[in-house]
Amino acid sequence: MKFTATALGLLATIATTNAAMSACSKKIALGLTNIYENGDTAFHYDYCENIHDGRGKYDAVMKKLDKSGSGSTSGLDGYCSVWGKLGKSDAKFRAAQDKVRDEMYFDPSQKLADTLGAQLDVTRAQLYDTTIQHGDGSDPDSVACRFKADAKGSSGSTLKINGHNVDEIVWLTKFLQNPHNKETQKEWSESVTRVKSYQYVVAQKQYKWSNSIKALDNDGKATTVKC
Repeated sequence: MKFTATALGLLATIATTNAAMSACSKKIALGLTNIYENGDTAFHYDYCENIHDGRGKYDAVMKKLDKSGSGSTSGLDGYCSVWGKLGKSDAKFRAAQDKVRDEMYFDPSQKLADTLGAQLDVTRAQLYDTTIQHGDGSDPDSVACRFKADAKGSSGSTLKINGHNVDEIVWLTKFLQNPHNKETQKEWSESVTRVKSYQYVVAQKQYKWSNSIKALDNDGKATTVKC
């Protein structure tokens, strides 16, 4: 499933400008999400665990289980053992993980950012983090954020939302505030640290990134994320 203009709240105007993240900004974005997922900025290529959240499926068999709502792990005996060994020792396996990450999460999130017209690294990074957490499908918490009137701000970037001119940071701030879908409120409450971290980044007016940013770790303490 793909993001749509309607899901974004864009009824007419689609931005044509492109503000792709630099290699350095991308590295910061990846590291920031790694803090929320792994506790540090590194990729834990050897990590494998069934956390019983019904997510993380991607091949044909698992997609079928996903559509049926099944959390079955039948036929996966020894899966994590093999994954762990390859993650520690096989460079090609780690490279494959990077490729899948970009194809499934980072690239779709940046296409969404282009459609939205996002010019700021903080927004584009948050969309990547959202895609990691909620996927790039029809989950309303992925992108839904609507406005009924123009909303001014001082970020220097204006989005077209529902036909209204909305400052990009005003949009991002609203997006970070509350989950849209009641069914996923539990997941959001459990991941409040990542939301507070991005709210901290916004509060510090770290909109465009260079070599490093200040964010919050999972204990709510300020930490530096470098490229």
